[in-house]
Order: sequence, then C-alpha cells, then structure tokens
Amino acid sequence: MLQRLMRLLAMLAACAALAACSHKVQWRTDNIDGLMPTLDFHMTDDSGKAVTAQTYRGKIVLLYFGYTNCPDVCPTTLAKLAQALKNTKNHGADIQVLFVTVDPKRDSVSRMHTYVRAFGPWFVGLVGTPDELRDLTKRYRVTYSYGKPDKDGNYEVTHSSAVFVFDGSGRSRLIMVPHDAADAITADLDQLAAQSGS
Repeated sequence: MLQRLMRLLAMLAACAALAACSHKVQWRTDNIDGLMPTLDFHMTDDSGKAVTAQTYRGKIVLLYFGYTNCPDVCPTTLAKLAQALKNTKNHGADIQVLFVTVDPKRDSVSRMHTYVRAFGPWFVGLVGTPDELRDLTKRYRVTYSYGKPDKDGNYEVTHSSAVFVFDGSGRSRLIMVPHDAADAITADLDQLAAQSGS
C-alpha cells in the first residue's frame, strides 16, 4: 500500500513538472531576461524636464537610440512600434517608448518633441549631455558614430538599431531588432504585461 502511494506521488510530481514545462513562455523576439543591466539613466525629456529611470517605473519601457535626421531606420522602427503598441490588449496604456538621441548637437528638446509626438502618445524623446549619453550608451553597449559633414554641414549618424525592453521593475527582458514583425512585438508585449500583472 505504501509502495503504491509512493508511486502515485512520484507520478503526480512528474505530471506537475511536465505541466510546468508546457507553460514556459515562448517569446517571438529575443529573450535577454536579466542579461543586461537594469534601466538606469539621468536625462532631459522632450518637454525640458529632468527625468530618470525611476520616472518610468511601473511601466514596460522600450529604449531605442536614434536621431531625428535618420533617413530610414529610425522612422521605420518607431512607426512599427506605434503599430504594435496600438494593437496590444490595453492599447499600450502601460508602455513607454523612450527615444534617445545620439545626435544632441542637432536634436534640441523642441525638435525631439515635435518628432516623437508624430508617432503617438507612447513616445518620449530624451536628450542628454555628452557625459549622460556616453554613460547610457556604454551601459547597454550601444555604438554610434558621425559621418563627415557635407558642404551644407549635414551628416549621417551610424547607430545600433536594437530596441531594449524592460519590465516595470526596470529589469531587462527582451531585445527587438528591425526584422521583428509588428505582430510579434505586440504578442511579446502582451505576454510581458500579463506577467507583470498590467
């Protein structure tokens, strides 16, 4: 009798373990859970207010680096994020996209404000001093470089194109890249919101 009970308990434990495995989240973008430092910065937002990572605690944060004169990658990425957020279950209510300029020489606070607001209410532009920008890009291993100015002083900026995703506690969770589809981004943000109890 005792042996039968032990076997039954062992079988139940095995079934529970299998059930736990079957509920493992399948992400459609890249899972970097805890592999990057927590969200931390001191910058100025596109309304001219000093902000820190703590300002956005409790929200899922998408952190993206670019510049307003970017001819293709930045507007395409931001438009895709806007589409994805609009399609989330709560229409992006608990999500904040932070667009950090890597071209602070040309991207003033007011220019950033006009640019990011064109993509929707989920977007905030961030401008930093050279030291603040250096610290933030170094923290997330983001690279950028400036091209040679043309005769009119215009130049391109080469920069990393990944979007870093942090949960409401500021922990790194996902990384999204340009080839990720909008529906994949929507699905992962919905899963992350469900995990966070948003």
